[in-house]
Amino acid sequence: MNNKHHAAAVAALVVCAILWSSGGLLIKLLPLSPLAIAGLRSAIAAAVMFLWIRRKGPLKPAWTPAQFGSIISYMFTVVLFVWATKKTTAANAILLQYTAPVWVAIFSATVAKERLARRDVIVVGCVMLGMVVFFLDALSPGAILGNALAIASGVAFAGVALFMRQQRGTSTTESIILGNVLTAIVCAPLAGALPPATMDWILPLLVLGMLQLGVSYLLYSWALAHVTALEAVLITVLEPLLNPLWVGLALGEVPSSTSILGGAIVISAILGGQALRRNSRE
Repeated sequence: MNNKHHAAAVAALVVCAILWSSGGLLIKLLPLSPLAIAGLRSAIAAAVMFLWIRRKGPLKPAWTPAQFGSIISYMFTVVLFVWATKKTTAANAILLQYTAPVWVAIFSATVAKERLARRDVIVVGCVMLGMVVFFLDALSPGAILGNALAIASGVAFAGVALFMRQQRGTSTTESIILGNVLTAIVCAPLAGALPPATMDWILPLLVLGMLQLGVSYLLYSWALAHVTALEAVLITVLEPLLNPLWVGLALGEVPSSTSILGGAIVISAILGGQALRRNSRE
């Protein structure tokens, strides 16, 4: 592994995690409906990614069933995450979305008929325990709905991973771009009326689309070619740690002790599972 490229990739992943972590605060700040935010953010991100990728030639979608699955799963991932962030705390939304590896394991066992290792069963059980702890604190209907939407976003994100695995590296960037395009198209007629155009909401929206979603995914795609899968997981786990921090500092939204405990269980289980998987391969 080229040391120069490796160091640059690690730095890119750190920047990527920081950009991703800004989503909770920016979504909370925007005076727009969840569908308006999701649609406009994806439209901007699709334009940024298209202009960057277009320099290397025209897009070449594969139009395979796996690519269609990736596109649709991606749309549900981003829409449900924005909606969840509006309905529950930023900490709950991002940490519950990070249950995606568990759903990947479950779907791999039930759909792809891949047998779960004992460590995977333990990780699934621990993450489920963390989710139960989350819901012990969700006493209001809004919080319960937000937590449920966040879990659904994690399920959709698992779908993105599974379908992209089936694509075997073919046209995966196109899948993300087309997923953003589909999100923009689906959300447009349902977004509702927008408030008068002011920099109070246009600037955060541009940051969400261009940096938090567009540039971050370009960095992530490049970095994955120069780091191990475990490094990518460990570095980008900064996102669920920083996301509620920014919201807490700016808006005073502090997660409850129950949510913090549930989040600690989820993150610890996922990182522990990755570490055990890595050790078993060495």
